[in-house]
Amino acid sequence: MAPNPSAPRVVCLGNVVADHVFRVEDIPQPPAKIAARSYVLNAGGMAANAAIAVTRLGGRADFWGRVGDDLNAPLLAAALEADGVTTAGLKRVAGGRSPVSAVLVDRHGERTIIGFRGADLGTDPGWLPLATLAGAGALCCDPRWPEGVAAAAAEARRLGVPIVLDGEKSETRILVDLVPRVDHAIFSVTGLQNFAPGTAPEEGLRRALGSGPVKLAAVTRGEKGTLWLAPGMAAPQEIPAFKVEATNTTGAGDVFHGAYALAIAEGMGLEAALRFASAAGALRARDGTTPYRPMVEAMLAGVV
Repeated sequence: MAPNPSAPRVVCLGNVVADHVFRVEDIPQPPAKIAARSYVLNAGGMAANAAIAVTRLGGRADFWGRVGDDLNAPLLAAALEADGVTTAGLKRVAGGRSPVSAVLVDRHGERTIIGFRGADLGTDPGWLPLATLAGAGALCCDPRWPEGVAAAAAEARRLGVPIVLDGEKSETRILVDLVPRVDHAIFSVTGLQNFAPGTAPEEGLRRALGSGPVKLAAVTRGEKGTLWLAPGMAAPQEIPAFKVEATNTTGAGDVFHGAYALAIAEGMGLEAALRFASAAGALRARDGTTPYRPMVEAMLAGVV
């Protein structure tokens, strides 16, 4: 897939995972032995899924992250490149082991994930190609490599490149450190609870917005829609969810973040960007695969 050289470019930094996806009738309690209805090996992970979403939706994407020197590494690079993602920033760490997960998806589209986050990949961000951030339309990060996010976000802020954070479930200390560094903090429900333990969603969003020069704080809630808050708003507003029958919710939030980052890079307003991202995420949950731009535009137009 050859990206349009004039399309906005989004740098996606963080996790890439070899996802072994098994479709099963039900996910039983152990001990158990069950037959899978199907199996596929995908390139997954928050930042990797976001990068693929960017290219399929018409943008250009650079992936920055770390893999080991094991058998999964070339497969992951090839999968990203097959979708037009630039992998010059994918570092293969000698002696390291790449992230991998087993994903069980039941007949309702709900999933159970057993994840291994990799080992011996290092934390030093000194090798990141920060000079190539110049001219990017957005930087989209996940919290799995906080040292890398901190380094890239500092350079992006210096350059005026908008920074989007996927506030997925993580340690509270990591999210508390990263959120003030970004412009757009979009949490999962559990991620917002980790960021602001013991608070209602509205208070958590206010806390995120007040932590630094954050332009938007939001929380995605699946079929309940997205709650968002920006400076000057008296109360959070809701972007309703698009009604779909989910077949596989794996990666829907990642696609949401990639679509949102591309929308910001294209110059969309906050509400329009959230609607665009919601449509992309809903289609991913419905079909179990990342959508292309015409599908998202059709959903936004009410055609599907």
